[in-house]
This record gives sequence, C-alpha cells and structure tokens, in this order.
Amino acid sequence: MQTLGVSDSTPKSEGRLKSLLWPSVRSGSDVDYLSIQGYWVCTIVAAMTLVLSLLVAGSAGNPMMVLIIVGSSTLFSLFFYVGGIGVREGSRFAAAIVFAVYALDTAIFLFTSAVSAALLIKLAFTVVLFSNLRATWIGTRWVPGTEDSALPPRQKETLGDQFVDQWPKWIWPKIRIPYYVFAGLVALLTLSSIALRFFRLV
Repeated sequence: MQTLGVSDSTPKSEGRLKSLLWPSVRSGSDVDYLSIQGYWVCTIVAAMTLVLSLLVAGSAGNPMMVLIIVGSSTLFSLFFYVGGIGVREGSRFAAAIVFAVYALDTAIFLFTSAVSAALLIKLAFTVVLFSNLRATWIGTRWVPGTEDSALPPRQKETLGDQFVDQWPKWIWPKIRIPYYVFAGLVALLTLSSIALRFFRLV
C-alpha cells in the first residue's frame, strides 16, 4: 500500500490524520515519513495553485490579464514545489517560507473574497502547512543515537522512489541558495500585493 508516496516499508508510530495535523517523532522512520509527507503536501499545493489560476485565467477576457495570471501562477507553483523539495531535505527555511507565503495569500483571499469553498480549502491547506512547518522543525532537531533513530535508507527501485527519495536529494544542494533568493522575492511580491489591496480598501 502506498499513500502520499509513503510505503509501509517506512512505518509510522501514529495515525495518518494525526501525522498530518499534529505530528510527533519517535523514531528515524517518523522523521523520514514526515519529510515525505511534507514534500507531497507542497507538491499538491503547487499543483492546485497552478490549476486554479489557469481556470481563473480561462475566464479572463483580456489577453494581457491572462498572461499575468498564468505567469504569476507558474511562479508561485514553482515556489511551492521547490519548497517541498527543501522540506523533503529537512530545510526549516523552506517549510517556514512556504507556510508564510501561503498564509499571507490566504489572508488576502480572506479579506477580499466572500466565504466560499475555495476559501475553506485555502484555510485547510494553511493549517496543514503550519503542521508541516512544525513537523520539519521537530524532524531537524531529532538526534540519532539508537538503532530506532537511524533514518531508513532511501529507495531507488521504482519511478516513485526516484521522484520522492532520489530527486530531492540530488537537486536540493544545487538549487538551495538560488531558492533562498527566489523565495525572498516571492515573499516581497506577496507583501506588496497585501499592501496594495489594503490601501485600496482604505
């Protein structure tokens, strides 16, 4: 059985819902499980951001507006996905900046839109990303010292293993520093958007 890319070969010491919303770490397998879970959460957020933005772009009549929406959604989707790679590799910065930007974007949506299913989904993902940040923080502070605390070996037999275990380990050292700069620019863009909307409301 495999859900969220986590197979039974990586046992977890708590239920799936608890590990998603309020995780704890009791072994190296838990650390590995939570980093994989965080990777998939960020990947889903990236995919949803792109798909929903493309749907909005499809209803926009102005070609320039379509171009802006598609460009910004691609930028944000890349930001969330690469952040997920950082989470898989235990980056507290990646987990924190992904949560912060998504929470700020949700705040913009909250104050400028009526209550809707989209808002509820964004609020739910904000909660999950906060839990993801907490899980990453706990995981990076995990100190190996016993046989149970050792991280399980990363798999490479299947395409899924390559995507979840090998790809992040290979690419993150190469893009880590550029991502810090990129993430800072995305955060500034988000803050600027909040400021502009706030002044419009005032």
